Formats: sequence, C-alpha cells, structure tokens
Amino acid sequence: MISSKKIATVALASTLLLSLTACGNMSERDRNTAIGAGAGGVAGSVLTGGSTVGTVGGAVVGGVIGNQVGKK
Repeated sequence: MISSKKIATVALASTLLLSLTACGNMSERDRNTAIGAGAGGVAGSVLTGGSTVGTVGGAVVGGVIGNQVGKK
C-alpha cells in the first residue's frame, strides 16, 4: 500500500519539475514580474500574519514592482 507521504512527495516533485520547465522561455521582464510577485506574496503574508488579503496584496504590489524594474 502506498503511503500518503510518498504520494505527497511524488506530487510535490512533479509540480516542481513542471514549474521549472514553464519558465524556460520567459523574457527577463516576465521573470522579474514572477520573482516580484513571489517575494511580495511572502512579504505580505509575513507582515499580515498569514492573511489571505495581505498575501494577495503583497503579490500584486511585488509583481507590479518586478514588472517595472529595468524599464526604460
């Protein structure tokens, strides 16, 4: 019988692999946007104690900032 832990490990590894291949052809601006959204989401979550609104708000603000970095 397959344990729940083993299923979760396989699912996590599969998700990680797919997410890495999806970023292969991103432009520099797209990568900056994604990195900014990720960092903003983490920061928003930490600052608001895990609030969903704070996490989403931080991701939005971080994505916008990441998108504008290096823009001429």
